[in-house]
Amino acid sequence: MADVKKAGPPRDTIQRIHEIARKEGIDLPPLVAEELKAKLQHLRLPPGDAGKIVREVVRRFRRAEVDAHESVGIIAAQSIGEPGTQMTLRTFHYAGVAEMNVTLGLPRLIELVDARRVPSTPMMTVHVEKKFRADRAAVHDIALQIEITTVPDVAAIGTVIEDLKVVVSPIAARLEERGVRRADLEAALEQNLDARLFELKAGAGGGETRAIEIHLRESAPGATKSKKEELVEEMPFKKLLIASEEAKGIRIQGVTGIRRALIRKEKDEYVVYTEGSNLDGVLQIDGVDPVRTTTNSVFEIYRVYGVEAARAALIHEANRTLAEQGLGVDIRHLMLVADVMTNEGDIRAIGRHGISGKKTSVLARAAFEITAAHLLRAAITGEVDELKGVAENIIVGQPITLGTGAVNLVYKPLGLGPVAPSSLPRPAPPPAADPEPVGTVEGA
Repeated sequence: MADVKKAGPPRDTIQRIHEIARKEGIDLPPLVAEELKAKLQHLRLPPGDAGKIVREVVRRFRRAEVDAHESVGIIAAQSIGEPGTQMTLRTFHYAGVAEMNVTLGLPRLIELVDARRVPSTPMMTVHVEKKFRADRAAVHDIALQIEITTVPDVAAIGTVIEDLKVVVSPIAARLEERGVRRADLEAALEQNLDARLFELKAGAGGGETRAIEIHLRESAPGATKSKKEELVEEMPFKKLLIASEEAKGIRIQGVTGIRRALIRKEKDEYVVYTEGSNLDGVLQIDGVDPVRTTTNSVFEIYRVYGVEAARAALIHEANRTLAEQGLGVDIRHLMLVADVMTNEGDIRAIGRHGISGKKTSVLARAAFEITAAHLLRAAITGEVDELKGVAENIIVGQPITLGTGAVNLVYKPLGLGPVAPSSLPRPAPPPAADPEPVGTVEGA
């Protein structure tokens, strides 16, 4: 029996692990072999002991395999559904920030299996590059670039009715806190306000705190006017409200959708947690680690990284949600659910608008929801049910094709070899029917 050497190149170690596994009649998955190799190199065992460990791993791997015709879907549903009834309905609040919370427990699990496009509390975990991890000031600068900054965050907005103008007064402390200059504020106002209606002028004050005034722009005579412009001309004071509301919603810097960014130290590095999610926008910021940065929005991961990453995110989020409640569910059940949800190249919900609603069996669809509508539509269109699945066979009272129900037994009496069909005796004609029974069959 070939054994794993104590030392040697990793490739040789992997090959020897696979050799031992194949002699035991098993092909180990590459990830299992890689992890086993790392453990063996760390332990530095003699060749004989290393070989014993590999054979023990192979034995346990064989025991962990699923039996043929096992009903893995029903087992996965039960294994997730039963602990799910023990989950609490709560949200987790980050210390010191009452407005920032994330949905956990049963509501979060329902979000995942329903494949909701936008989570109820979207959030991101943003990791920075290695050179910035221990530098809080650098991480703070990155967080400022991520967190959205609007005009009311750095300036006071007031209305002067007599002069028909809106005054935006920058506040020095807020400008410094957010890392914004007055020029950035003025540029944002100029780019986002309707130039046909409003014009900017310098106001009172000096330096970074000098006010910015928004005035009504007089339209040229004979020019085509929009409904908004006509409204402003008929009721000029309405412009104050329009200008004030538009100014309040203008973004100066930051990533759209990120309402808040919170820095926390975890072990030996600083991590940015965000309220709101925009994976594509955050990854474009310098200093952000694109490998470890993630979001709890599975659909954003699907759009940015693809369906395989979305599958991994579904598994990770569901596993973490259950683990936070102290519930141990074998990850293979979660992997099965994620596989079913993503095996067609996109993310499908487990429900009547997704997997359950698109089954080929009429009875299986009717057993899930809106029974009458499914049966009526099937009757009108002449749909045929092949009775190949579990639910439909249970409904009609037939054995399901799982476990022992998937096996057909053929009886061959002892001592008889294969017999050609032409050599079989012809069956005798049936006897004439008697008016009365002549006896009984023993054991019937």
